[in-house]
Amino acid sequence: MTLEARELHLAIGGRDLVRGLDLSIAPCQCWALLGPNGAGKTSLILALAGLRAPQAGEVTLDGAPLAGLRRVAIAARIGVLLQDEPADFWGSLLDYVMLGCYPKSRSAWARDAGDLDRARRWLAELDLADRPEQPYRTLSGGERQRARIAQVLVQDPGIILLDEPLQHLDLRHQAQVMRTLSGCASAGKAVVMALHEPAHAARHCGFSVLLYDAGRTSLGRSSDMLTQANLEALYHCRLETAGAQNYLPA
Repeated sequence: MTLEARELHLAIGGRDLVRGLDLSIAPCQCWALLGPNGAGKTSLILALAGLRAPQAGEVTLDGAPLAGLRRVAIAARIGVLLQDEPADFWGSLLDYVMLGCYPKSRSAWARDAGDLDRARRWLAELDLADRPEQPYRTLSGGERQRARIAQVLVQDPGIILLDEPLQHLDLRHQAQVMRTLSGCASAGKAVVMALHEPAHAARHCGFSVLLYDAGRTSLGRSSDMLTQANLEALYHCRLETAGAQNYLPA
């Protein structure tokens, strides 16, 4: 399952975010989207998910234009973690995570034994196994974020798109989530995530897209893209190669 953008042009308020982007995302690949605030990371995630129409160009899934596919067909193959979501879901943590089964389920509230096992496995993977019946609305911000990631993983899509999956997470859970997501890519899925920390991208993502201003982008292997010179140009600030800011949990 391959997701491709061809000559993609995204703009907002007359300002170019992405112009002429060609991007091919294949199974077993993990991609990072990096750039300053307002560079277009969220807009690109939405376009790749078929949730935003581009100004020009197209996004295709296995060669078929995404704009021509039914939403349920897209949801069965592409999972999306959006940056913002209301926290007032009425049910339990397990109820919330099980919503990820909906695109492939015969009923909105069916609880297949296999689906339950998968949900509990991802809850355990993301350090939430001890509270499946806790009301979702009572979870902390970091716990809700891990629950939201678990919901996408229970969906079991071939392509996973995540907008800032590490927000609200402490260092330990940042590392845990990055290991989980890069493990999904190693297991055959395609993973794309908008990140703010280049060190996480360098450690876990084989490929990176750098989003500059005025629609400029560059992409390639992270080992080639995530150089000090490139990152200083991207973020418009000086970077140091040593110090506490470079430490990440193993």
